[in-house]
Amino acid sequence: MRPRPRCPVMPAEADYSFPPLTRSDYARMRGWLDQPHVRAWWGDPDTEIALIDAEIDGDTADLRLVAYQGRPFAYVQDYPAHHDPMPQYAEFPPGTRAMDTFLGDPGMLGHGHAARYLNLRAADLRRRYPAVVIDPDPSNERAVRAYRRAGFRAIRTTTGETGKPVLVMAFDPTFPSLW
Repeated sequence: MRPRPRCPVMPAEADYSFPPLTRSDYARMRGWLDQPHVRAWWGDPDTEIALIDAEIDGDTADLRLVAYQGRPFAYVQDYPAHHDPMPQYAEFPPGTRAMDTFLGDPGMLGHGHAARYLNLRAADLRRRYPAVVIDPDPSNERAVRAYRRAGFRAIRTTTGETGKPVLVMAFDPTFPSLW
């Protein structure tokens, strides 16, 4: 009889931090945005940096790096779901926060980090806001799996503000997740 494989050690909550994004992080962000696994779902790196730059000094969006044991490897942002016309979130209550994210460092893919940091960030937001939502492209299977593992549940597929299909998902702290 073969021994069962050992379960990987789950990263501890304390291993993750969410430092605010600064303009000095733009070179790192541009490099991440240019990675094939990110570029497939996000826009042109220069366009995305310009959009981020338009928000960085404002008080609407909260733009953050995600670091594991002090080393940045991902980006996450949250903002009021009803700030701009976003029809996919119409049924959610006022004060709902929407999230966007990508894991930039390809060496961190496939280790459960996305589900873990999303769970931590969404749980923190959910303590302060009535709902937390995210809207991946339904064909982005890797992202949808990570969001489900993080505790997001699918609500419906609809058309987003860009006219493309989105899978509306809401964070549910009672929803079974990996964590």
